[in-house]
Amino acid sequence: MSDVVRVGSRASRLARTQVAEWLAPVARRLPEVTFKRQIILEGGDRDRVTSTLAEVARTADGSAFSTNQEAALVTGQVDVIVHSLKDLPTSVHQGTILLTTPGPREDVRDVLCGSTLAGLRKGARVGTGAPRRVGQLLALRPDLEVVPVRGNVPGRLARTTKGSLDGVILAAAGLHRLGLMPEAHEELDPAVFPPSPGQGALGIQVRAGSPVAALLAWTGDTQVDACVRAERVLLAELHGGCSVPVGAWCRVEPGGALSLSAAVTSKDGAQQVTAAGEGPIDDAEKLGVSIAADLLAQGAADILRSIRTF
Repeated sequence: MSDVVRVGSRASRLARTQVAEWLAPVARRLPEVTFKRQIILEGGDRDRVTSTLAEVARTADGSAFSTNQEAALVTGQVDVIVHSLKDLPTSVHQGTILLTTPGPREDVRDVLCGSTLAGLRKGARVGTGAPRRVGQLLALRPDLEVVPVRGNVPGRLARTTKGSLDGVILAAAGLHRLGLMPEAHEELDPAVFPPSPGQGALGIQVRAGSPVAALLAWTGDTQVDACVRAERVLLAELHGGCSVPVGAWCRVEPGGALSLSAAVTSKDGAQQVTAAGEGPIDDAEKLGVSIAADLLAQGAADILRSIRTF
């Protein structure tokens, strides 16, 4: 195979940081290979006006944050893509595969930046564009005014100091990777505020059967991979994506079992169904299917249907 591997990612500082994080140990292990980075703009990067990612995804004819990267991979413009796994649909493009998820996984939690939940005044304005975060926030504090915000991490953070927001909700993983955790913040308990499936993890996508897939087959962490597979299977069973209010958190317990908890929350926070369970680490998919079935039995489909027709 060629001794040059082209690595694609989005253009943001966070995306570039994630590539560097994944590439550092890989490049040390493969000193004979030259890794070249290539930037690929997505619909969500070009369109900073549309308020919801669901609308951007429809315009982009796929995912707001992965469609163009997958196309570049399939057509051979790049050999590997480094994604934020939470932004990648549960069904990847035909002819491609995800490698074993790399570890360690970053902090899965969401963070309220600019304040604590208890410290927010009644009627405070909190920014987030994610339906899951909107619903979960209003379930805890129905008095708050939620304001749609999009854009990169520094720009959203600035809205709490230079704008009119009392707080914004961001992923801890991005804040840690960029070294931007603000002084005033609260890390939200994932047992109460479960994150997006795959949050904090990287998704490494390659062409199936390619020389690069063989070259990188050794990468990844089986425990991290089991956790994100359980979360993503659950999301797939609910026919969800990054624009629906599904939260899921899977971790490996001290005894070695997988523990998965999840929630589906209406956009106004008035309805929420939750489920949790454990299973063997070598059967992550079965656990995801089981917890999804529990959520559906409690009425999750009705909540999701109302969101999709909103």
